[in-house]
Amino acid sequence: MWLKQLFTDTSSAAHALMILALVAAVGLAFGSIRVFRIHLGVAGVLFAGLAFGHFGIGINHEVLDFAREFGLILFVYTIGIQVGPGFLASLRRNGLPLNLMAAAIVLLGVATTLGVWAAFMDRADLPAAVGLFSGATTNTPSLAAAQEALRDKAGARWDALRVLPGLGYAVAYPFGVVGIILTILLARRVFKIDPEAEAAALATLRGGEAEPLATVNLRVTNPNLFGARLGEVPTLAASGVVVSRILHNNDLSLARPDSVLREGDVILAVGPRPQLDQLRLIVGPDSDVRLTEVPSPITARRVLVTRSGVLGETVPSLKLRERFGVSVTRIERSAVELPVTGDVRLAFGDRLTVVGEEASIAQAGRELGDSIKKMNAPQIIPVFVGITLGVIFGTMPIVVPGLPGAVKLGLAGGPLLVAIVLSRLGNVGPLVWYLPTSASLVLREVGIALFLACVGLKAGDKFVATLLHGHGLLWLACGAAITLLPLLAVAAFARLVWKMNYLTICGLLSGSMTDPPALAFATTMTASEAPSVAYATVYPMTMILRVLCAQLMILLFM
Repeated sequence: MWLKQLFTDTSSAAHALMILALVAAVGLAFGSIRVFRIHLGVAGVLFAGLAFGHFGIGINHEVLDFAREFGLILFVYTIGIQVGPGFLASLRRNGLPLNLMAAAIVLLGVATTLGVWAAFMDRADLPAAVGLFSGATTNTPSLAAAQEALRDKAGARWDALRVLPGLGYAVAYPFGVVGIILTILLARRVFKIDPEAEAAALATLRGGEAEPLATVNLRVTNPNLFGARLGEVPTLAASGVVVSRILHNNDLSLARPDSVLREGDVILAVGPRPQLDQLRLIVGPDSDVRLTEVPSPITARRVLVTRSGVLGETVPSLKLRERFGVSVTRIERSAVELPVTGDVRLAFGDRLTVVGEEASIAQAGRELGDSIKKMNAPQIIPVFVGITLGVIFGTMPIVVPGLPGAVKLGLAGGPLLVAIVLSRLGNVGPLVWYLPTSASLVLREVGIALFLACVGLKAGDKFVATLLHGHGLLWLACGAAITLLPLLAVAAFARLVWKMNYLTICGLLSGSMTDPPALAFATTMTASEAPSVAYATVYPMTMILRVLCAQLMILLFM
C-alpha cells in the first residue's frame, strides 16, 4: 500500500525525489552505451525523462520547475568556475582567430535557424526553432535561456508554448552529437588528412600554449662576472629566470642575490627557454655537471598554496629567500608552468617548486599553507555566495536600445558570468572561489542530470506524437541543417583560407558546439593535446554567446 502511494502521490516530496533519481539513473545508464565509439553521456537523461513522461509518470509542476532551475544553476556555475581562470588567456596569441571562427559558427547557426523557421515552419513555432538551435548545437544552457526569455515574452501564452523549446531540443539533439563527428570525418576525407602528420607538424609549434620552463646547468666563464654578485648579472632580475643552486669547488649551496660568482662555478637556472638562451650568452656554456645529482642537503619539493593570507601576492613580495632561505623556481597552475616573476600573483591551488634544505622548505610550506586537506575539501560558503550573486545578476533587466524588451542573462547566463569573474579573481578576503576537480564534476553532473530530467518529464507526453505524427521529421531535417551548415562552412574556411591544423579544427568544432563527446572522439585519433587546447580556448565565449543568441531570437522575432 505504502509503495503504491509512493509511486502515485504526486504531491509528496518523496515521490518527486524518487522519480527524479530514477530518471537520472536510467538515463545515465542508457547514455553510457556506446555505438561506434559514440555515446550520449548525460544527454541520455533527457530521453529517459521523455520516456517517463510519455507513459504518464511525472512530478508536481512547482517541484519540477524548482529542480530544473536549481540543476541548471549548479551546472553553469561549476562550468564558470572551471573555465574562468583561463578565459582571458584564451584570447591571447591564436585564441582570437579561434574565437572569431567559433563566433562565426554560432552566428551562422542563428542565421540557419531563422532561415528554416521562416521557410519551413509556422510563425508560432519560433520557440520550437530556438529549441532546435539548442539541441542541434548540443547546448543545454541556451535552451534554459530561451525558456526564460519565452516566459517573459509569452505572457498568457506561456502554458501553451513552454513545451516547444524542449521538444525541439529533444528532436535535434541526437543528430547534433552525431553531426559534429560526421563533419570531423568528412573534413578528414575531403582534405586527405593524416592525423599523425598533423600532430607532428604541431609538435614544432608553440601555438597558444604557454612557453614551457626548462632547466640548464651553466659554467661561469665570462670574466666580467668573476667576483660579481648573482643579483648583478645583467637581465636576470626581469627575465623570469631563477638561479637556485651554485657549485663552487665541489661545495653546493643555495643561490642568493649576494652570492659571489667565481671562474668555473656551475649554476642551475630555471626559466623560459628563450631567456635561458640569453643567460647562456652572458654567463657561459652548458656544463656536464648536473647540480640536481650532486649529493647535498639541498633538495626540491612541491608546495601547495592554500593559505588565504598569501593569495594575490607575488613570490618576490613574500621574500621567501630572505626569510626562510629557500628559492621558488616554478609555479604550476592548471597543468601550466609559469615563470617566477613579479607579474604572477599566487592563486589557491598553485603548486610551487621550492628549493632549499628540508627544514627551510617546511617553514616556507607553513607560510604558503601546503594543506592537501584544504585542496580536497570544497569551500561551501563561496559556492552559495557566488550562486546568490549569479541569480541577482541573471534576473537583472538590461535595457538595450532597439530591442522591444529588456534582456536578462537569466539563470543560465548570470551564474555563468559571475562564476567566470569570481574564479578569475580567485579570492575576495577569506572567500576563495576554488572547487576541487572531484567536487566540481559531481556538482556539474548532478546539476545537468536534474535539468535534463525535468525537461524530459515536461515534454514527454507530447514527444512521440510530435515526432511521428506532427512536424517531427521536418524538425529533424531542420535541426540537421542547423548542425551541419555552419560547421562545414567554417571548417572549409579554416583549412583552405587560414591553413589551420586539422587537429585544431577538430577542437574548434567541438568547442563551438560545447560538445564533449565530439572532443573525446577527436582525441582518439592522435595523442596530441591540440583538440583539447582549441576546445578550451573557444568554450567560454561560445557558451556565453549561445545563451545570449537564444534569448535574442525570442525577444526580437517572437
